[in-house]
Amino acid sequence: MKAVIQRVLEASVKVEEELISEIQQGFVILLGIHEEDTKEDLDWLVKKVAQLRVFPDEKANMNLSIQDINGEALVVSQFTLYANTKKGNRPSFILSAKPEKAIPMYEGFVKELQLKLNKKIQTGIFGADMKVSLVNDGPVTIVIDSKNKE
Repeated sequence: MKAVIQRVLEASVKVEEELISEIQQGFVILLGIHEEDTKEDLDWLVKKVAQLRVFPDEKANMNLSIQDINGEALVVSQFTLYANTKKGNRPSFILSAKPEKAIPMYEGFVKELQLKLNKKIQTGIFGADMKVSLVNDGPVTIVIDSKNKE
């Protein structure tokens, strides 16, 4: 699993001009599911996201987690995170999980993060053409890949 995590002051998702979700301070998480991802990848990534210390403390040091600030989260599925651009100019998405695998993994990630943060997680609509708006705070953007646990 791959996540692009953006620290935000606010964010929202619209589908066909209809507001689907919105949050205030917290994370927008663009989540890509690889065809070989497992429950272990999911659990590891949830823990990493929940404990990621990128919010400022009283000395303005990035030392607090989303849990520490009681922040909100918006998770948007993003199969394009596994784009392969090695050949030509048109990306291949062959490594992205197919919907029959990706949907349960995406829903599992949301459910587990909800349990970890003890609050409702906002989402987009899987497979929809979404318009994501956000105010990136910092900007702080972190990429985490469960297959590259450095």
